[in-house]
Amino acid sequence: MSHAFTLAAGAASEHRGLIISLFSLFVVATLVITVWAGRQTKDASDFYAGGRQFSGFQNGLAVAGDYMSAASFLGIAGAIALFGYDGFLYSIGFLVAWLVALLLVAEPLRNSGRYTMGDVLAYRMRQRPVRTAAGTSTIVVSIFYLLAQMAGAGVLVSLLLGITSDGGKIGIVALVGVLMIVYVTIGGMKGTTWVQMVKAVLLMAGALLLTFLVMVKFNFNISDLLGKAADNSGKGAAFLEPGLKYGATSMTKLDFISLSIALVLGTAGLPHILIRFYTVPTAKAARKSVIWAIGLIGAFYLMTLALGFGAAALIKPDEIINSNKAGNTAAPLLALHLGGVDSTWGAILLSTISAVAFATILAVVAGLTLASSSSFAHDIYANVIKKGAATEKEEVRAARLSTVGIGAVSIVLGALAREINVAGLVALAFAVAASANLPTILYSLFWKRFTTQGALWSIYGGLITAVGLVLFSPVVSGKPTSMFPDADFHWFPMNNPGLISIPVGFLLGWLGSLLSKEEPDTAKYAELEVRSLTGTGAH
Repeated sequence: MSHAFTLAAGAASEHRGLIISLFSLFVVATLVITVWAGRQTKDASDFYAGGRQFSGFQNGLAVAGDYMSAASFLGIAGAIALFGYDGFLYSIGFLVAWLVALLLVAEPLRNSGRYTMGDVLAYRMRQRPVRTAAGTSTIVVSIFYLLAQMAGAGVLVSLLLGITSDGGKIGIVALVGVLMIVYVTIGGMKGTTWVQMVKAVLLMAGALLLTFLVMVKFNFNISDLLGKAADNSGKGAAFLEPGLKYGATSMTKLDFISLSIALVLGTAGLPHILIRFYTVPTAKAARKSVIWAIGLIGAFYLMTLALGFGAAALIKPDEIINSNKAGNTAAPLLALHLGGVDSTWGAILLSTISAVAFATILAVVAGLTLASSSSFAHDIYANVIKKGAATEKEEVRAARLSTVGIGAVSIVLGALAREINVAGLVALAFAVAASANLPTILYSLFWKRFTTQGALWSIYGGLITAVGLVLFSPVVSGKPTSMFPDADFHWFPMNNPGLISIPVGFLLGWLGSLLSKEEPDTAKYAELEVRSLTGTGAH
């Protein structure tokens, strides 16, 4: 067992009661919220969109809660702690991505749809094939994103409870899966939104506390903090310059471009973020919620600088790597070091920050599961299988049942992805979202000539290209940090497929529409244009 793991596990074991109490307190509190919200969930609108009763500020807080995931907290802190400047590029990508979502997608989508992305696409296309494609894409993107959260949960709780066996770690992943199934099936969108809001407040408070303690340690002198981080990293000045992770070869530079494109364009295609805009009553509230979310998320990503460089300055890189190869435990280890490794304060801080990170994972996982089960029930079950004849009650029952299925799949895959950096895993979800969902959303909203064939080519083409390239990339096989480290069937050299798959998605949407024999419905497009821009006739 590594020194870092022994330290954290030792501090944790002395205060195991405290840690388990904090975890249990959060789980019980969120379950109470979920049951309370579940009692108020009367119909499909309540289950899918929280009855459209949330204000701009409340939804902004929930959107921020949905967006600041385990990848943001654990993955980025770890990436900065190990790779310095290059790790911080994740923070920049995630933040800039919000501007794309705000300017191009948030309001038109809110005005055009009811519950899912499929509603917008099916407005002027042939319903059944387009909804099937949208539902499939939503579920695949959500499962990729779920993987990251599950991997984060396994790492975090095993560090705290001193679990080193693979069986124990898989058990933790299964526990998270069961909890998320309970949240979504009982609470629906109302329960999930309240859990997101509570979690956003906790995460901001936790990050603020760690940032304050790091800055106090360095007398609020950022230059001292960066200097110490560079010295302690063993990389010297190179730690603070571009190129440690993405500059060694022309292939890593291409990988960085691929990652950047995926991060910046992916947010506007993420299903669990898109459905958030349906929970507000008006387009104005949708705009307001994005502005609040940008403020909160911007502040949080600035704080990841202090967390990452603080961990680099105070903890030896070997300690971080030995605790988790991908650096996912840097933030909890930083809390332990700030409080004092052998002290009660260290254990209290470690367990508090870990409980916050666990809260983060549970809330995001619930949001993702809700997005994919809603899409299955509303798009595939109600409109494709039942051809629009399903009652609201049947639709909500189908959503609840599909939650169990999606939960089971993500538990199995999450157990396999335990050793991969969670920020890297999330970047894959972004790449798939930007390849399959974003082209069809933009073409639907802004291009008159777009047809059903174009939509199908774009979604399936982008999806198959992105997922196919990931399967044959170093993420899955060929490296010690791969999903299958002992096998090697990779031939695609980059970790992120965005550079290839995103242009393919856009190109196929354009080509499919041009080659289509179907005449675009210009009257429907004109109607959609007015509705998306003004909100007239929106639900």
